[in-house]
Amino acid sequence: MNLLRRIFAAVLVSGTALATAAPSLPYDEKADARADLTQALAAAQAKHKNVLVVFGANWCPDCRELATKMNSGPLATHVAQRYVVAKVDVARFDKNTDIAQQMGNPIRKGIPAVAVLRADGTLVKATMGGELASARRMGDDEVLKVLEGLAK
Repeated sequence: MNLLRRIFAAVLVSGTALATAAPSLPYDEKADARADLTQALAAAQAKHKNVLVVFGANWCPDCRELATKMNSGPLATHVAQRYVVAKVDVARFDKNTDIAQQMGNPIRKGIPAVAVLRADGTLVKATMGGELASARRMGDDEVLKVLEGLAK
């Protein structure tokens, strides 16, 4: 019986360690994307920045990889200096698609996709050709090049 308790305790501890080591998912599936976008626009006005709207979903490995790249290293620095980020969960292309449509439908060629908005909500530019759909195979410099191309 003592051996059984030790095995159970070991499984419980290792399961807890795995659960705490698991990365968090980048998209809040319960978020009100329109409210988040409104907050991002207000923050962008206050900070004199543009808004980077990132469309994606938690099931998408490229979306998760892009989120990881945007949260560390030189790419994170670039994004933080220039943008307020608003993430929009599109689920299986059946959620928040009206927001994507308002920005020219950047998700039509795949996710992740991004759009840059001025603080007043006007569209600067968006990815329209699936430029980030293979984010797993892209280096930081390649992602940066896409983002810089949107700022023009």
